[in-house]
Amino acid sequence: MDQKLVLDQFKAELLGALQHLKYSYGKVLKMSTDLTALSSEDLESWEGFASRWARVSDIFIAKIMRARVLLGDPAFRGEMRDFVDQAEKIGLIDDADLWMKIREIRNQVAHEYLLKGVAPLLNQMRDLAPILLSIEGKLKP
Repeated sequence: MDQKLVLDQFKAELLGALQHLKYSYGKVLKMSTDLTALSSEDLESWEGFASRWARVSDIFIAKIMRARVLLGDPAFRGEMRDFVDQAEKIGLIDDADLWMKIREIRNQVAHEYLLKGVAPLLNQMRDLAPILLSIEGKLKP
């Protein structure tokens, strides 16, 4: 399969996801993370934000990083951490540890079902959203 074509498809997917994340980020930017005190509409806004944040991080880490690394080195093999480290080496990202933290937060939120345990994660996601939104600039060839 043509890795350049795959990468271009992933970029298009990510650009759309980034637009949705921007919208949701604007809605939750100043919203409380005390989910027990929020209206159903506000809870829906947080849910949309968390879902879109996770989607953007997944597309970028699991698809874009992997495709960019393989485009430069088709024989590259490794685990997720290896691809993230390589993405840092080729200048796609600035900090592999930060992106592994983003991946960890995404995984925690995906498996968190209790309202009381989500607030700190939502705060972290909101704080890290500008980093996710900035990746649009990394999509240029």
